[in-house]
Amino acid sequence: MADPYFFGYGSLVNLSTHDFPDPRPALLKGWRRAWRHTDLRPVAFLTAVPDPQAEIEGMIAHVPRNDWAALDEREWAYDRIPATQSVKHPLTHDVEIAVYSVPQGHHGEPSSHHPLLLSYIDVVVQGYLRAFGEGGADRFFATTDGWDAPILNDRDAPRYPRHQQLKMAETEFVDDRLRRCAARIVQTA
Repeated sequence: MADPYFFGYGSLVNLSTHDFPDPRPALLKGWRRAWRHTDLRPVAFLTAVPDPQAEIEGMIAHVPRNDWAALDEREWAYDRIPATQSVKHPLTHDVEIAVYSVPQGHHGEPSSHHPLLLSYIDVVVQGYLRAFGEGGADRFFATTDGWDAPILNDRDAPRYPRHQQLKMAETEFVDDRLRRCAARIVQTA
């Protein structure tokens, strides 16, 4: 029987947000990331969307005892999609890999009523910086759609439940890259 793994492409890349074993860098072909909103959550978040020309870096990790319950609860707004054939990874044993994605037609563009959270962006970019360096974090920005969405500056009172403290250099990197993509930061009310 193949060992179950997931492919994380957002906050799951940040190993400080979970304790799933055997995390490894990997590449998912045929998908890209997008900032989206669903009626299931008050703010926008990342989802993977099919794109035959794209590929995204991320992290795979083992799901012990084939117990998907904790991860399915964390990723409750998504469907779990088989992706084994689309993932390039360093493992040599037999694995089955899934990716989480909001189904087409069940998400829309972020808006001022459903913005991105800066605390969430911070966590994701921190994960990419630590796993893939500045080049990998830059590729994260380049392979993610929706940077024109409003971003709520919640750093002083983070709303993202798994927020992390960034080092000064990490914060400066995030702020610089958001400026480069002309992101629109809005202040908390």
